Amino acid sequence: MKTTTILILAIATAWAVQTQQKAAPTEDHSAMMKRGDQAMGFSHEKTTHHFRLLKDGGAIEVAANDPKDTASRDEIRQHLSHITQMFADGNFNVPMLIHATTPPGVPLMKELHEQIHYAFQETDSGGRVRINTSNPQALEAVHAFLRFQITEHETGDTGEVTDEIRKK
Repeated sequence: MKTTTILILAIATAWAVQTQQKAAPTEDHSAMMKRGDQAMGFSHEKTTHHFRLLKDGGAIEVAANDPKDTASRDEIRQHLSHITQMFADGNFNVPMLIHATTPPGVPLMKELHEQIHYAFQETDSGGRVRINTSNPQALEAVHAFLRFQITEHETGDTGEVTDEIRKK
């Protein structure tokens, strides 16, 4: 009888802890989205983010959900063009502001910023920041940063390393 009671209490406690842990990220995610909308200048609700891991680096992609939404498309392009230059300079203040923490990989990306190359590319509905490096340490840092973004933005991207950019 005591064993059954203890088991039931353990299961109930585990369930309560799990429920609380699931509730917190939703609140954190909502706050992150609000900070992101302010920092980036466009709505997360009107756009879709993707983070791709590639053998030589990766890509940050943002697209307007509605092909006729040229305002969001243009805001995306302006933001990503600005981010490209900031990252190239070793400045990661925007992601640190959006996520209210230093994302994994950022300290090393700052240190090795001269060995990581960033290029802005327009897409039909937004833009892309293409990231590449031949430095193995920098590559690990870029991948850690992009995987963090996948989780934080809840994009559903796999986080797997591929040879080329593929649409999901």
